[in-house]
Amino acid sequence: MEHFYITLLLLFVSFVTLSFFFLFYKHRSNYSVGNLPPGHPGLPYIGETLEFLSTGWKGHPEKFIFDRMAKYSSQIFKTNILGEPAAVLCGAAGNKFLFSNENKLVTAWWPSSVDKIFPSSLQTSSKEESKKMRKLLPQFLKPEALQRYIGIMDAIAGEHFASQWEDKDRVLVFPLAKRYTFWLACRLFLSIEDPGHVAKFEAPFHLLASGIISLPIDLPGTPFNRAIKASNFIRKELLKIIKQRKADLAEGKASPTQDILSHMLLTSDESGQFMTEMDIADKILGLLIGGHDTASAACTFIVKYLAELPHIYDLVYKEQMEIAKSKGPDEKLNWEDIQKMKYSWNVACEVLRLAPPLQGAFREAINDFIFNGFSIPKGWKLYWSANSTHRNPECFPKPLEFDPTRFEGKGPAPYTFVPFGGGPRMCPGKEYARLEILVFMHNIVKRFKWEKLVADEKIIVDPMPMPAKGLPVLLYPYKS
Repeated sequence: MEHFYITLLLLFVSFVTLSFFFLFYKHRSNYSVGNLPPGHPGLPYIGETLEFLSTGWKGHPEKFIFDRMAKYSSQIFKTNILGEPAAVLCGAAGNKFLFSNENKLVTAWWPSSVDKIFPSSLQTSSKEESKKMRKLLPQFLKPEALQRYIGIMDAIAGEHFASQWEDKDRVLVFPLAKRYTFWLACRLFLSIEDPGHVAKFEAPFHLLASGIISLPIDLPGTPFNRAIKASNFIRKELLKIIKQRKADLAEGKASPTQDILSHMLLTSDESGQFMTEMDIADKILGLLIGGHDTASAACTFIVKYLAELPHIYDLVYKEQMEIAKSKGPDEKLNWEDIQKMKYSWNVACEVLRLAPPLQGAFREAINDFIFNGFSIPKGWKLYWSANSTHRNPECFPKPLEFDPTRFEGKGPAPYTFVPFGGGPRMCPGKEYARLEILVFMHNIVKRFKWEKLVADEKIIVDPMPMPAKGLPVLLYPYKS
């Protein structure tokens, strides 16, 4: 028996040794071909993932990028992120190259964590599912379609501020901004109007958003594990809503055009196939994440910067009050009002420049190619970073200064301001985000002035930027 255990132990040690050798060999072989960009791949498998993530946790996600731009190249460097050999393309030239070569040299790529959190997409692939979504969304998210929702957005914002902000001396802005944008997404995508029903999803959605871009370690307590559990809970709730909607559509109790959910249930693909309920649940899940998480971060940082910069607040207030005074007592905002919010949108754009909700995104090389004299092998992952231009003095002089006038006239140079990505994969919800941000700005400044309660509050990026303490503010309501 003793010999059996010794043999078993030796086999185990041999297996571990061979596994590490295989990982090391595979790791080295990925970086031994052609004229690769300068850089360092880091540790086997893990690569530089921990440093990539930890700079965000410390509030300076741009540090990972700028340190390597200074050390290796201002245009491109190699690394290993999330277990994948990768090249990071920097600056306007890198953005232009990636955005212009979509589906020619590069295609969308998501970490394995995404497919594990959205399991029904494994029937095809995340890429195919994304293409389907881009065919479904335009008629709902283009400006002409969204115009009819502005009044609803304004009504929800009014209810939100009346129930969550008014009659309070101090509030935590970040969770309230998330509540506002999530309420909007639930109402416009799913026709859910009950605030109690909306609140049921809030905590799971936070866990889900935090775990999507994380190390795919499915052990109890890890962000990835919590995200999987949260997605399963939300999916079950969405399936109940989907089944009820199907019944309501069949009985004529729901409209075929009332929201994206009805459209998904009634729309077939080119071969006449309809999406399964689980496919629809996954797509709605993705839409709800995209429809509230990024905009809530933007709204939060707008509040932060308006508190820090009273002269900017005064100009936003003046613009918004001119619009408010032109309205009747119960008259809601409309498309013409939104078009008058030019300075407010310049302020929002400067916030998106300094605190982009989307830090960057991945692509995958579908062919070997050369960029800036360096070889990129087929299968390598590529990453573009918003901060490589947003905080770059070559693109934005004095990049740390808050200056909304950057967006006057022709605005920034092409491929330098990329909070919504670019090219064929530019965020389809860009106009939706613009509307919900401007409606938020209108409703908050006409009700309050405020001041921050934590002067030097730390900012964490995980994966969206957020104030470490939730941005507590002291409210000074205007007398009605």
